[in-house]
Amino acid sequence: QVQLVESGGGLVQAGGALRLSCAASGSIFSINVMNWYRQVPGKQRELVASKTTGGHTHYADSVKGRFTISINNAKNTVYLQMNSLKPEDTAVYYCNAEDSYYRIYWGQGTQVTVSS
Repeated sequence: QVQLVESGGGLVQAGGALRLSCAASGSIFSINVMNWYRQVPGKQRELVASKTTGGHTHYADSVKGRFTISINNAKNTVYLQMNSLKPEDTAVYYCNAEDSYYRIYWGQGTQVTVSS
């Protein structure tokens, strides 16, 4: 089992920046990939960024060049640095992990609100 706890959300003006954190605990040795998703009411959850244990990264087209996913292995924490934020980035952001047994784990989510 893996437990994920997000933090760092909040209210920011357009053009500003936020850094989300996701602390992982439990059977973290089994994790293959860490992801950040986001969801707005009435829409499907959207993959924003992912990073594998091998270092491969993927970003949604809407955030390329603005968001950066990184992992601090010593702190068992994954980050999402979000720069040049836009109102359309407003959503609940979720941390997600997939392990080597293809089990999926979710954090509780953190609200990000970008005002225009």
